[in-house]
Amino acid sequence: MENTSGSNVLFVVLDTVRKDHLGPYGYERETTPELSRFAQEATVFDSAVAPAPWTLPVHASLFTGRYPSQHGADQGSPYLDETPTLASILSATGYDTACYSSNAWITPYTGLTDGFEHQDSFFEVLPGDVLSGPLASAWQSVNDNEYLRELASKLVHLGAMAHAKLASGEGSDSKTPTVIDRTKSFIDESDSDQGWFAFVNLMDAHLPYYPPEQYRKEFAPGVDPSEVCQNSKEYNSGARDIDDEEWEDIRSLYDAEIAHMDAELGRLFAWLRETGQWEETTVVVAADHGELHGEHDLYGHEFALYDELINVPLMVKHPDLEADRNGYLVELLDCYHTVLDALDVDPTAVEADIDGDVRDFDSTRSLLSSEYRAFDASGETDIGQEAVLESDDDYAFVEYAQPVIELHHLEEKASDGGIELPDDHRAYSRLRSARSTDAKYVRADRIPDEGYRLDDDPDEETSIDPNEDNVVAEAERALSRFEKAAGGAWDDPSDADPEDGDGLAEADEETRDRLRELGYLE
Repeated sequence: MENTSGSNVLFVVLDTVRKDHLGPYGYERETTPELSRFAQEATVFDSAVAPAPWTLPVHASLFTGRYPSQHGADQGSPYLDETPTLASILSATGYDTACYSSNAWITPYTGLTDGFEHQDSFFEVLPGDVLSGPLASAWQSVNDNEYLRELASKLVHLGAMAHAKLASGEGSDSKTPTVIDRTKSFIDESDSDQGWFAFVNLMDAHLPYYPPEQYRKEFAPGVDPSEVCQNSKEYNSGARDIDDEEWEDIRSLYDAEIAHMDAELGRLFAWLRETGQWEETTVVVAADHGELHGEHDLYGHEFALYDELINVPLMVKHPDLEADRNGYLVELLDCYHTVLDALDVDPTAVEADIDGDVRDFDSTRSLLSSEYRAFDASGETDIGQEAVLESDDDYAFVEYAQPVIELHHLEEKASDGGIELPDDHRAYSRLRSARSTDAKYVRADRIPDEGYRLDDDPDEETSIDPNEDNVVAEAERALSRFEKAAGGAWDDPSDADPEDGDGLAEADEETRDRLRELGYLE
């Protein structure tokens, strides 16, 4: 149905896609002809920074406009709890809302799909009733208790195995096209006078890489996905080595996955043009985080805050934005305010209809506003704004709490290889960073801090002590101000002891039986 009275937003997250593998960012391989065409109509942001290096906290920030330490959705508590989402606000305002994804974290049991009237995760590892109702409450209870987090890790571990299975063979050919088809159906059936908001997460570029055959032949001819390392923990633990030739094969498979997503996204864009909805639709295309392929001796997107992970692609098409490049600093969590601005929605108008503390619209955090990042004009500053206002430069802030699931799997792979990880391994560290366009400072609680002059050393090869460089020193001071506003610095190693107790005490017997059937209880 062509919407003639309202306005629309299509928000696409290319999960795990690093910007230097995309045509709009200068990649020499033609992985993204559709996105390159889109970029000619959009603003392409060169310095967009994600608030974390992995899916759950980033999406929670996109949906709430808050930093990870504010919304609390992280590995220790892997759900968004009682925090109103962008979708909740838009639904209460009268917009049709939908979320389609094949990411295991974007499901009802994490709370990220709250507020979406239409949703389908395409994550078929568990029956639908596992992701809602009393079992979702049990999942939350498990994660609220340190002693029972191993049970929670089993659930996510099961999810990881299921993704690996679904990503291979026929599954890789069906997920993204189905997500696109479902999105088209939602848009076609939307009858709201206000308009629609469609959020799409495309998961193909996430490990493991099993691209459809036609893209494998074009970008990775002769490469057998089953013959390359598809488990980042094997490499990061030291149990598996990867030579230059294998890295090239891995990157080629990665490119093939990106090309598949690009083609499917182009199919959606073409349909919007054909149905007359393109001009009245704000389109946001971003990655939630990137990926490391051997840089800094790391694989995947864990245990670090290097730019390959947190300096993400972001392109936005809107009448108030020029079709041009933008080199100024942008924070990905500002997309929350940008969407509200694009649809002219005031959250306070529907606050009474939504449970929880709604994040008010802030024009200084909207990419569409002439006041963007003029934080002195903000009525009520957040912790990032407070830190920037006292600085001589603009900064984005990134947080990475101590991993739980990844660390558990890393230790398993190390143990299988007869390796004992040292206490000061970076996998045990919590990390926070302040990043400007010219510099970055990373604070860690178990490994040495890192400082970089990005203007001189964009690959972050040589760490600089803040005592030796004023620009790095200012980044460190900005980070200190952010840490103070967030409740304190992560400078002492975190070593929480397991606590006794039963987080499932409130669960009924039916829920316990279902958990036993799934193998989470004895």
